[in-house]
Amino acid sequence: MKPTEPQLQRPGAGLPPLELALSRAGFRLLRRVFSDARATRLFFDEGRRVFEMARSTPLPLAGEPVLIRRVPGMEDSSRNWSVYMVLDHLRRVNNGIARIIAALCAGEGGLEEVRIEAVKPDPDAMVEVLGPYEASVERYLQTVKRNPRLAGRGTHPHPWFGPLDAHGWHCLAALHHRTHRRQIERIREQLGVSESNSM
Repeated sequence: MKPTEPQLQRPGAGLPPLELALSRAGFRLLRRVFSDARATRLFFDEGRRVFEMARSTPLPLAGEPVLIRRVPGMEDSSRNWSVYMVLDHLRRVNNGIARIIAALCAGEGGLEEVRIEAVKPDPDAMVEVLGPYEASVERYLQTVKRNPRLAGRGTHPHPWFGPLDAHGWHCLAALHHRTHRRQIERIREQLGVSESNSM
């Protein structure tokens, strides 16, 4: 008998209203106190942890969707992903934000509307996603390195946080990595994978 699919909100439904309001206020403050260099360090550190946890999660467990408690800052529709689905989502977002930062820093307009539901992962993502994910992290870091002084370089709207300049998008990418690293930790916990395996 096939297991019943969990009933989750539709992709793009967003965060609960109170959490969204608090997230917006907290993110405004963080953008003021974070330098570009601090956001880069957070992005890199969380990206490395994500990769190591994914690489050390045994097959085929890493490809199995796991229903977890929702991580703050994450949509309900994302609660039933596998470790490899998380990486597929992250590589899509990393590449998308890198394109936005490059375009804003070059003074280019006509950027495509950002839609949360458009970056949901491939449900069939498997171990092959490790390479593209790692490449997305390196591509992102190179984009930031080529474009110093990100603040005030035009804006592009995020569906939750409104118009963001390149610095705001950079801070968002770092926090996004941290949110989904926490998601992987919860998935691994549900799978019974010890954190010592990722060291």
